[in-house]
Amino acid sequence: MDDLERPHFAVSFVLDRGDFALLFEALQARGYTTIGPTPRDGVIVCDELSGVDDLPIGWTDEQERGSYRLHRRDDLALFGYTLGPHPWKRFLSPPVVRLWQAEQTGKGFKIIAEEQPAVQYALIGVRACDLYALHFQDRMHLDGPHIDTDYQRRRAAAFIVAVNCSQAGATCFCSSMGTGPKAGPGFDLALTEVLGAERHYFLVEVGSELGAAVLAALPHRLATEAEQAQANAVIAETATHMGRTLDTNGLKELLYRNYEHPHWEVVAEQCLTCGNCTQVCPTCFCYTIEDATDLTGQHAERWRKDDSCFTTSFSFISSGSIRTSAKARYRQWLIHKLVASSDQFGLSGCVGCGRCITWCPVGIDITAEAVALRSGGEYEHA
Repeated sequence: MDDLERPHFAVSFVLDRGDFALLFEALQARGYTTIGPTPRDGVIVCDELSGVDDLPIGWTDEQERGSYRLHRRDDLALFGYTLGPHPWKRFLSPPVVRLWQAEQTGKGFKIIAEEQPAVQYALIGVRACDLYALHFQDRMHLDGPHIDTDYQRRRAAAFIVAVNCSQAGATCFCSSMGTGPKAGPGFDLALTEVLGAERHYFLVEVGSELGAAVLAALPHRLATEAEQAQANAVIAETATHMGRTLDTNGLKELLYRNYEHPHWEVVAEQCLTCGNCTQVCPTCFCYTIEDATDLTGQHAERWRKDDSCFTTSFSFISSGSIRTSAKARYRQWLIHKLVASSDQFGLSGCVGCGRCITWCPVGIDITAEAVALRSGGEYEHA
């Protein structure tokens, strides 16, 4: 079943903060490797977690163009931050994968198929924008005549614990894209963290039969109308504090009409073509195929590796690269993110997470670039 069509249960429940550790235990008892956010080296990364104490308890982040900082909160929120640089796609579509090996046998050769290790991830803390990005990755890897069977296997085994946002960052604009701050369909469980002076609890929504079964193993109760209203108020407040906005009205026509706009040259003077934006983007999916042999020529391997449309080699054909300039490569990326991906997959390639703004070394802002093209190119870069 397509994740956008998965069942959603209307009733909400309450899970107290003191029982939250039992969620990890319940998932691990079912054989899941629990993956979630954790503070490390001054940033919140996504990695394997042993339990609730590995979460970024009491940490929050400050983000702006080309800037990211962690600092302590004045409370002990578990999910009181916005987003780190790691998109969840790397657990479902690893950045480096060996596809097969081959060995010479006499006058021929034999293909050695790759063993597919059993992976069963529980992704804990998936934000609404990232949940939408997973739908986009599903469309890329699972639709059409050529299905990525490794992704299919990992995705089918994944358990999704979404977390509705209780704060918006300075580079967030998910409200503009219709992707947040409240998680849409596709989760197994969705949490809203409610933290007051006297109470700390999670409102829990169930999105699948499996999610209901996991919740049944935890101490929980039906949420009251007051508790539901309090959780809804948290999300509604978040929606009013987006750090960025993007006017999507007529955006497709605007970008296609301005393909040769002189403002692309202005962006090119700033862009380092480093590919940071593509590495942190939760919907980017470009890859390259590399073949390698040993010195004897008896053994060969084929690898799939993440790539970026900002490299000259990515668009290389027999006569050379077709996008040699920074202008051409940035234009290709921005247009595909904002409009061409919708033509290709029926879903926006931009989810409004703001990572590309935060992690751009020179602070190029995708929302401001759209504004500049709409207003005639007037925009002061960082």
